[in-house]
Amino acid sequence: MKTLTCRLLSLAGLIAWAAWAAQPVPTESGLDARKLKEISGQMQRFVEDGTIAGAVTLVARHDRIASLEAVGQADLATGQRMRPDHLFWIASMTKPITATAVLMLQDEGKLSVEDPVEKHLPEFKNPWLTESRSGDTVTVRRAPRPITLRDLLTHTSGLADVAAPRSDSSLAELVMAYAQQPLQFPPGSKWQYSNAGINTLGRIVEVVSGQPYAVFLEQRIFRPLGLKDTTFWPSRKQLKRVAKSYQPRNGGGLEEVPVYFIQGNLSDRRRTAFPAGGLFSTAPDLARFYQMVLNGGTWKSQRLVSAESVSLMTRTQTGDLKTGFTDGMSFGLGWAVVKEPTGVTGMLSPGTFGHGGAYGTQGWIDPKRDLILILMIQRAKLPNADASDVRRAFQEAAVAAVIR
Repeated sequence: MKTLTCRLLSLAGLIAWAAWAAQPVPTESGLDARKLKEISGQMQRFVEDGTIAGAVTLVARHDRIASLEAVGQADLATGQRMRPDHLFWIASMTKPITATAVLMLQDEGKLSVEDPVEKHLPEFKNPWLTESRSGDTVTVRRAPRPITLRDLLTHTSGLADVAAPRSDSSLAELVMAYAQQPLQFPPGSKWQYSNAGINTLGRIVEVVSGQPYAVFLEQRIFRPLGLKDTTFWPSRKQLKRVAKSYQPRNGGGLEEVPVYFIQGNLSDRRRTAFPAGGLFSTAPDLARFYQMVLNGGTWKSQRLVSAESVSLMTRTQTGDLKTGFTDGMSFGLGWAVVKEPTGVTGMLSPGTFGHGGAYGTQGWIDPKRDLILILMIQRAKLPNADASDVRRAFQEAAVAAVIR
């Protein structure tokens, strides 16, 4: 009976996925189909001028995909055309997913974002703070207060990063190394982007849940949402659909580069699952995760995280601190939040939230318009991935298509 029930639930999930991923219907989403077509033209322009090799774009509204387009090539050497189901290294777009895992555990009463980190990781007790530096000499003193989970989630912890010594370093090992470093500033006093902080949150997920971080994500987020192409370790079959990464070549054009954040074979499951930036995914998979968040924590009548936790994550938690990599930004808990739309965010509503990735991937949710915008590219050495002309052109074309 249990096996039959599981099969029926699996079938129901497949049916739901097929319905949501059906042929995009822009008119039912209150979008102008003709203007949506301009997105591909804009992306093709960047392919032709050598800025990117290819791109996948997705626009969703009113709980359905309105536009899903692919242009250019996923592999310049072989001429493989880009397809909507190509996988991309989403880098720091992993961070909001890690934050969601933390808030799920808060919902269950297993932790609080106000907890001192030392409650779950004793190695962080009585942290030191860098007071001054002179040549090779560093003067330290005790930090005025402990680091909290909130500090980690908002990038205000002062935690210093440490390079992973091996491709298979455990989160426990990495976090122990972070804890031995003096803080760079008093917790809560300033904003400084911190991969170490988010990796530490991943370790807390492990300690509190009793599961490896990647297993928790798979069982509690990926599987319920049907994210069949979201993984830290693309399988051999999926590797055929991983878009190549490129950077500008001296003398013009693009040249292939490896994913700098990842050591070793992409399919090697011994490799560290980095909570700060290790995931690969597709535009349709990310759209499901974002739709769940836009729905206040539910997906197809199944609640993954509370509406209260979604609100905490996606509204400004950093006060007047200057944050982010473009003007007018603030931070929620693991999510970047548009406080004052300007420049590359000028077409978005105040309160839009999301995150970018190192190689130019972007995912943003405009709740006032009920709009999801996803850009997938793999372009290294962008001067500022969050402020790229590719992102601006995509968002302008998508928002211009909104008719009601």
